Amino acid sequence: MTEIDPEPSWLSWLWPTDEDDLLILPSRPGRVRLRTLSNLRWLAVGGQSVTLLLVHFGLGYPLPLLACAIAVAASAALNGFLTLRYEPTHRLSNRAATAYLAYDVVQLAALLYLTGGIMNPFSLMFIAPVVIAAATLDLGNTLLLAIIALVAVSVIGVVHKPLPWPPDEPLALPPLFLGGIWASLVIGIGFTSIYAWRIASEAARMQAGLSATQLALAREHRMASIGALAAAAAHELGTPLGTIAIVSRELERSLPSDSPEAEDARLLRQEAERCRGILTRLARPEESVMRALDRLPLGALLDDIASPHRNGDLAIQIEMAPATQGLSEPKVWRSPALLHGLGNVIANAADFAHARVRVIAIWNEREIRVSVQDDGPGFAPDIIERIGEPYVTSRPGTYALGDTELSPTDAFTGQQGMGLGFFIAKTLIEQTGGTMRARNVSSGGARVTARWPRGAIDGDQAPGRARLL
Repeated sequence: MTEIDPEPSWLSWLWPTDEDDLLILPSRPGRVRLRTLSNLRWLAVGGQSVTLLLVHFGLGYPLPLLACAIAVAASAALNGFLTLRYEPTHRLSNRAATAYLAYDVVQLAALLYLTGGIMNPFSLMFIAPVVIAAATLDLGNTLLLAIIALVAVSVIGVVHKPLPWPPDEPLALPPLFLGGIWASLVIGIGFTSIYAWRIASEAARMQAGLSATQLALAREHRMASIGALAAAAAHELGTPLGTIAIVSRELERSLPSDSPEAEDARLLRQEAERCRGILTRLARPEESVMRALDRLPLGALLDDIASPHRNGDLAIQIEMAPATQGLSEPKVWRSPALLHGLGNVIANAADFAHARVRVIAIWNEREIRVSVQDDGPGFAPDIIERIGEPYVTSRPGTYALGDTELSPTDAFTGQQGMGLGFFIAKTLIEQTGGTMRARNVSSGGARVTARWPRGAIDGDQAPGRARLL
């Protein structure tokens, strides 16, 4: 058995080998391709080369051209080596991408050290690697790169070669002005990195939440397909099974009652009739696995959704209250999005309720409103304004993303306990043309209300399939 060194060297941390971290771990998939960062570095190398040549030969300003050329050539050589060694589609892990960008910060600091430090206008380029890290890496790696950039800015602000300038026109900037440049760089790096990371984190969370919503909706569509397939199979297989039953009955009558062949014919007839009975039950609409796109009275639909969540200790009451007297109960489409959206809301209320959940349906000529109210503790005050965002949960002892995480580190198999249930419900309700709002009730408990304009779920056509991404 090969022994593994438990203490890897600092060099392997800065730039892992194939056996180390350049192979992407399943729990931490890379979010940036090597080709993307390589192309940006080639752009930086080209810009640095043009700038050095223009300043030295075009403007005639003296600068340590050989040392600067070595720094630029080192970046070009490293980029060429990585391009030849790895595939263009290779994705860097967070650690490898941090090392890649940290080298760019150090190389830029070396160039600026040779050309005036923070007095050089190109010191603003320190912001670029940190912003790239904030948009693609997690918070820990982004902070590490920001610290490296701040240290580099501070060092070259104190120790640096003279700024390339005409010898007969010495440039002496006052210390207060240099301190202002240093402060602006520090604030710029900090502000842009935090801002970019927050935007990237919200986008990543929303993407992960919508992916979970798509999985839930796809599951409902698959169940609908199973129900339709079962009904079609029952219809298609009913005739041949009937023929088999008739032929086996005739054989049973024509054979001596005590013969082995008669017993086989009798068994064949019984099994054929059993198969016909099973298919007949599958073909009944009220017992199918999933009745997609059936129109049902609103009360019947709500009762059907609430049935799986009823138990001996919990009462789920369906209350129908037309806002206008004499207005008939609407018939709504039994779409997967509506079923799963309202089902998540009722399931969440049933989990938190002490003894009762009220499902109240109100309708008039303009809208249909369904409210789900429980007698539980209600929504926590610190999350009530964020209800509906992915990975926001008030379940005690359950998992949700922290503020420093972009997305789940492991593949999730469901949304329970991850703060996705209400997000999925809200997204699906909105896809059917409705809106959803959550609030606490003064008498205790929480209330979630979904509203649809008339025609959205009870029109002549079923709600279209949700386009989530």
